[in-house]
Amino acid sequence: MSYQPTDVVSTEQDLRSIVPKPPHGTQDVKVIDHIDRHCRVWIERSPFLVMTTSDLEGRLDCSPKGDPAGFVKVIDEKTLAIPDRPGNRRFDGFLNILQTGRVGLLFFVPNRNETVRVNGTAQVVRDLQLRESMAIKGRVPELAVLVHVEEAFYHCGKAIIRSGLWSPEKAAPTDGLPTYAEANVDHTGRDYTLEQVTKWFDDNDKNRLYDE
Repeated sequence: MSYQPTDVVSTEQDLRSIVPKPPHGTQDVKVIDHIDRHCRVWIERSPFLVMTTSDLEGRLDCSPKGDPAGFVKVIDEKTLAIPDRPGNRRFDGFLNILQTGRVGLLFFVPNRNETVRVNGTAQVVRDLQLRESMAIKGRVPELAVLVHVEEAFYHCGKAIIRSGLWSPEKAAPTDGLPTYAEANVDHTGRDYTLEQVTKWFDDNDKNRLYDE
């Protein structure tokens, strides 16, 4: 039987009795409704983001997106565009967007502790001129996510400082961690050998970043 909690926080009143609201200063009023010059330069320097979506049942999906810095296009102060690159074709996030049209983004810049968060609505689009502007190595993405910004704000660096994310000398050893192929073979139950799956994944990583 899975763990059953004995002391559950279930209301905002309960929550605020433990941790009060932020004091008047900056944290309570820092959210803006557009991409200003500060958010824009951060997004244009970011090579990696996490995109969060949900379906109609409230089930969430978090998907990493990465490319050379500038891959997310700031079209205007209310609009971002994220290219889709060849991947697993599951389209978990896209299917969620088709259901709810909601998205949350978290932008990272290597060696900076802060992040930038953007929330809003989203559409899956195929505008050719837009897609062509996001081509890499001659490969035009088939799809893009168009984000209509409702909230944007900087998030402090405490989490990354505590994690030591940009301090490899502090990182835990990777010895003994399963490879992607090992986990895939055990989780799928398909009749493929570890050698076969390892070869496929190595080929994907080396030769198919922008090609199917």
